Amino acid sequence: MTLHFIHPDDDDSPFPRPSHALREPDGLLALGGNLSPTRLLIAYRQGVFPWFGEDQPILWWSPDPRTVFFPEQLRITRSLRKTLRRKPFELRLDTAFEQVMRACAAPRKDHMGTWISEDMIQAYVTLHQLGFAHSAEAWLDGELVGGLYSVALGRVFFGESMFSRVTDASKVAFSHFAAQLNVWGFKLIDGQVHNPHLNRLGAIEIPREAFLAYLDQYADDEQRHGSWRFDTPLPNPLAIAHSDSDN
Repeated sequence: MTLHFIHPDDDDSPFPRPSHALREPDGLLALGGNLSPTRLLIAYRQGVFPWFGEDQPILWWSPDPRTVFFPEQLRITRSLRKTLRRKPFELRLDTAFEQVMRACAAPRKDHMGTWISEDMIQAYVTLHQLGFAHSAEAWLDGELVGGLYSVALGRVFFGESMFSRVTDASKVAFSHFAAQLNVWGFKLIDGQVHNPHLNRLGAIEIPREAFLAYLDQYADDEQRHGSWRFDTPLPNPLAIAHSDSDN
């Protein structure tokens, strides 16, 4: 298989079928192109996402298997359950999207750098302004201390990145957000690639073809445009979650 090249001025041509992606590195499908809203929305609809380093061209991926969450199958550890019951954070949607992205891009102790470049931030801020990208936020004493951002198409939510400055902040934001998505009838949350943090929250791996079938079934449903807000009262993740012991 050969890597597909996308011309930088090409906004609207489709990607090759994800089955054409490389096996090593797993899921690398194409390089080049741009980060316009049209190109990004085409990518997500085809099960493709951008992920590249500061000194790399734009790289497009569709790994196999795919890591996903089903909102009604959220898993909550014993310690997180205790935090949720204490309700230490104020939770919001879409009030600080760019701030969340920049916090996700900030250097971390366990990472040498970041893949969230200034170009990526501006591209997703534009998607947010168009009503396709959203942030879930945890606030403490007026300070943003955790959250996540991603893209929504129809009834599928494509997770991108999360951050936490206080213990459990991003997990609490994600848990309540998953509960809210469940209330709104969302069917799938894309976690892209496996990692232990996602697994502890209930992520599973499914074949890429199964993931693409979910997109065909749900990503073209009526779009929930505009800025999002949590319902009142706040949807309770403990009502839908599976109990789990700490690992």
